[in-house]
Amino acid sequence: MTRIEKKFKELKIAHKKAFITFITAGYPSLKVTEQLILAFDRVGVDIVELGVPFTDPLADGPIIQEASTYALKKNITLAKILSLVKRVRAKTTMPLCVMTYYNPIFCFGEEKFLKQAVSCGVDGVIIPDLPPEEGKKLISLANRHGIDVICFIAPTSSLKRIKYIAKVSRGFIYYVSLTGVTGMRNKLPLDLTRQLKLVKKTTSKPVCVGFGISNPAQVRQIHNIADGVIVGSAIIRQIKENIGKPDLIHKVSTLVQRLKGDA
Repeated sequence: MTRIEKKFKELKIAHKKAFITFITAGYPSLKVTEQLILAFDRVGVDIVELGVPFTDPLADGPIIQEASTYALKKNITLAKILSLVKRVRAKTTMPLCVMTYYNPIFCFGEEKFLKQAVSCGVDGVIIPDLPPEEGKKLISLANRHGIDVICFIAPTSSLKRIKYIAKVSRGFIYYVSLTGVTGMRNKLPLDLTRQLKLVKKTTSKPVCVGFGISNPAQVRQIHNIADGVIVGSAIIRQIKENIGKPDLIHKVSTLVQRLKGDA
């Protein structure tokens, strides 16, 4: 059983839902990223997704794109992020995922990346621009190495595709709440509940919702209908507003705690 699977099992027994955070690794520095991960662990975050900076982040909105560009200018690489995970893993058992576009993995080498990821303590991999049909080799290798490959279901996914994604995804299924890129939204889609019910009918695997979630009310709404919620842009914005300030970690972890509530 992977750390992610174990986490969801524990949450189910406790009648709780997962609260998952996304942060861009290396924004504004790897040191701050490490401090944020440990602070999130202290306030009860269940899983942390570490975004790998990339030059062409197709699924990301302006806030995360800006963070990615900032980190790239600091020469943050996939190799440095794996080293960061290795350092953090000695201090926490919280599941850690790497969210990256496929190109950095391709350049690194699929099996080399997975082997190094395992040795550093990575639990899951999320690749927005790699359809599972085209990632069969990587998924097979990841399963062999004990790393969960977390796949996406979108509002536009057909029932046939939902069933396929539910079959191949490991750890949890990432449900994209809207058609568009990441970013804070004032309202969640009106048909979200209906769509999630359809997905939940096809699988017993945990389904977590991301994209557009930015306030405690939305988090509570998602927790009523899904197994977990993923928040990214709201956290990245809080980091941006506090860069260079001595209380950055406190300000960001306080926001996370407020968003999480008693989930």
